[in-house]
Amino acid sequence: MIVGILIMNQGSLLSSVMQFLEISRHLLTQAWILQTFGFLLLMGSVMVLMEKSGGVDAFVHMLTKKLALVESSRASLVLIYIIGIVIFIETSITVLVAGSVGRPLCDAHNISRAKLAYVCDSTSAPVGSIIMFNGYGALMLGLITAQMHLGYIQGDSVSWLMSAIGFNLYAFFTLALTFIVIWFTLDTQSMKNAVVKHEHSLVAQGSNPWYMILPITMMVGGVFLFLYLSGDGDILKGSGSSSIFYTMVMTFVLTGGYFIVGKIMSVKEVFVNGYLGAKGIFKVTSILFFAFGIGEVTNAMHTGIYLASFTDTILNPIWLASTIFLLAAIISFSTGTSWGTFGVMIPIAVPLAVSMDANIALAMGAVISGGIFGDHCSPISDTTIISSMASGCDHVEHVKTQLPYALFSGIFAFFSFALISGLS
Repeated sequence: MIVGILIMNQGSLLSSVMQFLEISRHLLTQAWILQTFGFLLLMGSVMVLMEKSGGVDAFVHMLTKKLALVESSRASLVLIYIIGIVIFIETSITVLVAGSVGRPLCDAHNISRAKLAYVCDSTSAPVGSIIMFNGYGALMLGLITAQMHLGYIQGDSVSWLMSAIGFNLYAFFTLALTFIVIWFTLDTQSMKNAVVKHEHSLVAQGSNPWYMILPITMMVGGVFLFLYLSGDGDILKGSGSSSIFYTMVMTFVLTGGYFIVGKIMSVKEVFVNGYLGAKGIFKVTSILFFAFGIGEVTNAMHTGIYLASFTDTILNPIWLASTIFLLAAIISFSTGTSWGTFGVMIPIAVPLAVSMDANIALAMGAVISGGIFGDHCSPISDTTIISSMASGCDHVEHVKTQLPYALFSGIFAFFSFALISGLS
């Protein structure tokens, strides 16, 4: 972020400081950013409340002892994988729930937090970009509709989106690879080292599993509720940032109230534990702030448009989709946002595909795939940061251990786009 500001101001220290302050002011006056920070802090508070109430240990005891549903490391990770697929409505909530359930299970079965973070991260954005009954769907429909109004494509925007999702190769490959890694325990060297480094806690029988189940149920149900309310009855039009913020406010208030009324905790204990949870998340919030700042700087420097400007002069039609995928991946990785990447690349990819008489749906699918790939790998992506935090994994370790798997799927997707282009 700072390097980018210095470049834009040609090394002038005073101008760079002033622009840094202006960008910071701009970020801290954006409602969605403040809501995201609030969501993170409240998420930390709720996680500590669930832990201190004994609900987490009781939940693990129920799964591993009473119901005997999770008796192995493979079963633990499969459960987390299923959670990541079922809860597709909002990627942040997906990661939070999967991480909350997975942390004690992974500790009980000697699974590293790095592998938990990998599974959580690999089933959040990829699933959300396939089952687009969420913010991804609303954004893509808007971008496709804009291309229809400009006359590049005709027909129905929903049909175009469904066709594009069918070519979201990176997401499909990532989900398949993640399951294979879980089932056959395919650990890279860095993942094996992560397993060795972690200390594992013993799971003790807690108070009541409902002390964990109820807050998680409120988190999931609350997102649907507030998306419905903020979208005036249409979930696809609801505000994702507002919905997850209000969901966490509701969850913290109701969980704290339930614990106080049920004499599980005193009023003081609820607020002290809530404060400790938020305090533990503050470092992650700071990282996310600078990640947003980097996105602002790269947008101001027109990084995405600059990269895309080379494509139409050197491109072979067979490599169009692969090149679009690569460009989207680079933009998403450098900015940490798949949403911004879609906004930059769809208006570029569709006219390119039309002018070269290429498969338009394939080009749009390449944009989605590239955006998710870069977002998945990027250390400044919000989903990467939240996955580290929700899993209790060091952020750098998560990025390092996840990257080989993501690159494998990314390379496979890159050549698959070229193969499909050659066959169509």
